[in-house]
Amino acid sequence: MGSLQNQKPENGFAGTIKPLDPEEFRRQGHLVIDFLADYYKNVEKYPVRSQVEPGYLKKRMPESAPYDPEPIEEILRDVQKDIVPGITHWQSPNYYAYFPSSGSIAGFLGEMLSTGFNIVGFNWMSSPAATELESIVMDWLGQMLKLPSEFLFSGGGGGVMQGTTCEAILCTMVAARDRVLKKIGRESINKLVVYGSDQTHSALQKAAQIAGINPNNFRAVATTKANAFGLTAEALRETIESDIKSGLVPLFLCPTIGTTSSTAVDILTPLCEVAKEYGIWVHVDAAYAGSACICPEYRHFLDGVENADSFSFNAHKWFLTTLDCCCLWVKNPSALVQALSTYPEYLRNKASDAKQVVDYKDWQITLSRRFRSLKLWLVLRSYGVANLRKFLRSHIKMAKNFEGLIGMDKRFEVVVPRNFATVCFRISPIEIGGKHNQIVTKEEAANNFNAKLLETINESGKIYMTHAVIGGDYVMRFAVGSTLTENRHVILAWKVVQEHANALLTMS
Repeated sequence: MGSLQNQKPENGFAGTIKPLDPEEFRRQGHLVIDFLADYYKNVEKYPVRSQVEPGYLKKRMPESAPYDPEPIEEILRDVQKDIVPGITHWQSPNYYAYFPSSGSIAGFLGEMLSTGFNIVGFNWMSSPAATELESIVMDWLGQMLKLPSEFLFSGGGGGVMQGTTCEAILCTMVAARDRVLKKIGRESINKLVVYGSDQTHSALQKAAQIAGINPNNFRAVATTKANAFGLTAEALRETIESDIKSGLVPLFLCPTIGTTSSTAVDILTPLCEVAKEYGIWVHVDAAYAGSACICPEYRHFLDGVENADSFSFNAHKWFLTTLDCCCLWVKNPSALVQALSTYPEYLRNKASDAKQVVDYKDWQITLSRRFRSLKLWLVLRSYGVANLRKFLRSHIKMAKNFEGLIGMDKRFEVVVPRNFATVCFRISPIEIGGKHNQIVTKEEAANNFNAKLLETINESGKIYMTHAVIGGDYVMRFAVGSTLTENRHVILAWKVVQEHANALLTMS
């Protein structure tokens, strides 16, 4: 039976609970660790994509919360029986959807420490170690990425851990907005323009909406296959000049290193040069591919970042650090502080008043914040730079192997160049041939066929991939990045794809 049922009345209050009894915590903690260890051991056996229907859980749950406590053993049995079937298994070695959310022992244990201490680290005084470790780890990671010194605390800039890229983009956009509006007047907010490409993550548009940018002033500049769906300086300049002629004010540019649809790369040097001419804040979003840039052979993708204003990547995607952990660096921290700072009397203290410390509450949207740096610190210390590079290279090699398997089957084609560990492919329209009617074009028939193929693959539960539409083409995305994935899983995945393609082509 669980601890809450076994505790005796004390101080005259029957059934007083002890929610943090150390020995009971130890006992229940061991049970949960054992549960998760068994889960990881067996995760390969589960259907990767959850097979449940919408509303499944309500049918299994009581209509109200329990009045009396229930033992942890019973709760864990219900987790296995009711929750696990409704999980899409992101840690499965057969998971290739979206982008990875790679886990690790170090990341998990760092999260456990963070949760266990349960601090609320809004300023230095609230827990000095949380602030100081974050500053140190962000400089370590910036050095690993060979970021210019201006982005590091040691060079006058600085880094902060946000929850997600959405927050990082919003914070930097608000800083850019306020910087410009101080010059031209707050009444001119409807003139501000935000720029990305038609491949940029939707987080940019969402940030613009929240920051009060006129929806008509959001620019998703068109990309082309000829430029591997990267944003070009020429297209950007043309768009900017058109806006200026219309009396608008260019504000913010978000180039991407590794777009969500195809992992396309926006070449930073020419884009930053154009932005500099017009006084535009440049935020580089490397949410996915930033991890790979700790490898010297991929660092060139960040060339030109020295002319950007801010840079971020998600350690919780492909860097063995559990969700959430977005690492953001800025050259001018005061721009963030001026835009995001509040200083009520109840938070006043000598260290902050003397400006001797970093108060991270002024670098983010929320006041409260978690001790995220613990898990990244554990990851860096537990694995070291050399092993992290090996981990990333292994996934890139597996993706390259998958790309090679596609090349051996002439029915399939790789649609865009592979830059990192994600392969975008499809059944060729030529292969579908006459398997379409006069109502739809050959390309539409190919898109419909590939969409159907992907759904049948995912329904099987053997592997899980997601899709993108790139230049009008529906493609399947094979994103290698799960911690447990080995080359044998990649070979199995290709066999699954071929089996379902065979069946569908035969039926068509």
